Amino acid sequence: MKKRNWTCKWQNRKNVGVYIVILFFLILTGTASISLTPDMTVYVAGDGSGDFNCDGEADQVEINHALKFVAENPDYTTVYLKGPFTYTIDETIYIHSNTILEGDSDAVVKLIDRAGWTNKPMIPLIGKYGDSKITNVTISGFEIDGNHDGNTGHSKGQGYYNMIYFNNATNITVCNMYMHDGHGDGLRINYGENIQFYNNTIYQLGHDGLYAIESYNVKAWNNTITCRTNSGLRVWNSNHVKFYDNVIDSTYDRSAGGPGIQIQKSSAVMDDIEVYNNVIHNTFGPGLWLIGYDSSYSKEEARNVHIHHNIFYSTGTNPSIDWVGGIVISGFYDTLIENNVFDGVYHAAVVHMYPDGKSADLSPKGTGYTTIVRNNIIANTLERKKSSLGTGYGVINYLPESHSFVIHNNCLYNNKGGDFINATSTGSVYENPLFASRRNHDYHLKSTGGRWNGKTWVKDRVISPCIDAGYSSSDYSQEPEDNGGRINIGRYGNTEEASKSGIMPGYQAWWYKVSQVSPLGLKILRTLIRIFFFI
Repeated sequence: MKKRNWTCKWQNRKNVGVYIVILFFLILTGTASISLTPDMTVYVAGDGSGDFNCDGEADQVEINHALKFVAENPDYTTVYLKGPFTYTIDETIYIHSNTILEGDSDAVVKLIDRAGWTNKPMIPLIGKYGDSKITNVTISGFEIDGNHDGNTGHSKGQGYYNMIYFNNATNITVCNMYMHDGHGDGLRINYGENIQFYNNTIYQLGHDGLYAIESYNVKAWNNTITCRTNSGLRVWNSNHVKFYDNVIDSTYDRSAGGPGIQIQKSSAVMDDIEVYNNVIHNTFGPGLWLIGYDSSYSKEEARNVHIHHNIFYSTGTNPSIDWVGGIVISGFYDTLIENNVFDGVYHAAVVHMYPDGKSADLSPKGTGYTTIVRNNIIANTLERKKSSLGTGYGVINYLPESHSFVIHNNCLYNNKGGDFINATSTGSVYENPLFASRRNHDYHLKSTGGRWNGKTWVKDRVISPCIDAGYSSSDYSQEPEDNGGRINIGRYGNTEEASKSGIMPGYQAWWYKVSQVSPLGLKILRTLIRIFFFI
């Protein structure tokens, strides 16, 4: 009996041992299979630590080898440029479809001195320039130095050394990049669809920060752009476009840039364009230029551009051109400009005109173009620097035979020349808008009911006349209570940061009035506070 029990126990132990061995084997094989799964990223480095390693000369060779490897091996998706290192290139980097090219913020792709290229972009699509379709590409995270000063043999804005260029492209994302000191565009797209351009810093390029031609579904947001030669963001004959949450300005010199944003039509349908929540300031040209020209076209082809909740200040500083201002418009139907702030812009906040004397005829060929202007604050407009006589107005229409304004419920204040030329308004306010801090470009409205200061709600001793003074049919549902049942004029109307209703527009709180009567009045006020509040 004892022998039988001992035999059973031994058999059980053998079984347990077998199970342990099998389990151990499975763990080992599982671990091995995991470790053999390839990393989806190929690394390029300048310190010898990469899968492909560069030496600072003709580094596009190794980068192109890495991109080709990813294209030929579907298990891989990404080429990563390690920093800190400057990858000097003397030829194009060719990127393939279904590829991510990203890198560290201190990984720099830099054009060599005296590159001598003819008309070749810096990071184009694979194959011959412009002939192949490219799709599903992301470029992210690193720096591109266009080395403008090392290549002074070519003019800016003539197509030389565009930083990123794709022709016939779909699903393109460029984000978190620092692109600077170039001869051409930051990202240029011809015949593109689903283009996303965001979180980029663009500084002193030779043409546009983003330039989309004959493209659809184009979005640009959260970019910081300083223009040098042309525009910050530009579309031409493109549709379904949104530009929002960008900050755009310009250098100030004889070669400085044009508009902050340029929307341009000559042939294609453009009926879904929205520009909002941007800060555009100190641009050499107009803050925004909206222009339709070329042959006559139907109303349905160029209409319904919506420009709202933007801040324009000190735009139009160029002393050499007259088509400056906050927004310059011609050739578009039913443009809606609402809930913007224009502060200290040159020439006019909104103006119907187009440049003449150009090599191309930019005049609109139709009639009946209408621009709706409502719920905006237009203050402190200055005369333009070229041919200043008769400028410095709120709204100007130089094209009354073909263009007209519909103007409701704006606030106009302290404009150098006056308020309107060839335009009239209903329901507008002509008083100081009472900004929280014009000096700091804080355009929230002062209010005894409550004003958002960026962190919390505070109460002022005075209330802006722009509160609850907007167009009666405008939506105010996003404003916090107490919202008075009507939209505020200005940048924050119908937003969560709209100043709250106080007692009445123009009202000054009684304690503020008492304190301003005399030192004795202030002393009495303090005594009353101590009595009633036991201070």
